[in-house]
Amino acid sequence: MDDPKSLSLALPDGSAVSALLQVPKDARALYVFAHGAGAGMQHAGMSSLADALAAVDVATLRYQFPYMERGSRRVDSPAVAYAAVRTAVAEARRRLPALPLFAGGRSYGGRMTSQAQAISPLDGVRGLAFVAFPLHPAGAPGVERARHLADVALPMLFLQGTRDKLAELHLLRPVVETLGARATLHLVDDADHSFHVRASSGRTDADVVLELARTMSEWFFAEAELVRAN
Repeated sequence: MDDPKSLSLALPDGSAVSALLQVPKDARALYVFAHGAGAGMQHAGMSSLADALAAVDVATLRYQFPYMERGSRRVDSPAVAYAAVRTAVAEARRRLPALPLFAGGRSYGGRMTSQAQAISPLDGVRGLAFVAFPLHPAGAPGVERARHLADVALPMLFLQGTRDKLAELHLLRPVVETLGARATLHLVDDADHSFHVRASSGRTDADVVLELARTMSEWFFAEAELVRAN
């Protein structure tokens, strides 16, 4: 498998962030993959999923949000985060224009992507995939963070662990149902917000990563085929 290629993305304010482009030989889709709030694009969870996606013919473009690039623990303002999302999407489309383009990310990164899309469509993106959508803070159940999803007119894939304390299932399921046919929920049994599973589940975290990659790739390819058919 080819190693990820290091990139630098120039943001509208004149600053730049790092990115990693990983393209398998027989790539059939491209996923713009944003990191979560507490760890950057080279976190083990990001890298393992990007590798697993490459193994099933999905290219990825991972990138840093500006605060992570600076080494800060305080997340960016929404406007700054949205600008990073749009820059990464534009770079992905420029580099691999022939591949069906999808976007999203882990937790915070997925939410920043969907918020950006809700405000103004991301150019060329055919669907959003959320790897543990953070519906609410831990210990503070609610659905306010999902309200913008009503303004997302794209297919959406939600990958969620059944033990995710940032997305109580009794709240998440109705949110997904409200979105209708454009939303798909894939539950990973026993997984928490980081997709860790207990030994008692009979599976390993590596097994879960493969499940995520397989589910995402099948969804990407199906959505791309729908576009071609129409």
